[in-house]
Amino acid sequence: MGMSQEALADASDLHRTYISQIERGLKSPSLNAMQRIAHALGKPLHLLVKEASGEESAVTQSGL
Repeated sequence: MGMSQEALADASDLHRTYISQIERGLKSPSLNAMQRIAHALGKPLHLLVKEASGEESAVTQSGL
């Protein structure tokens, strides 16, 4: 989405290294952390999860 890890960390009130670890697959975020990240990105959590799991085409096709 064009947001740096530092900007996302600031917006979600999470540590930048934690964001980096999530991005690299070294950590699995808690539901609370996922909600914070979704809010920081301006997306509903369910859409963020669908996009992360590779279901973005289903979201686009269904018009959600």
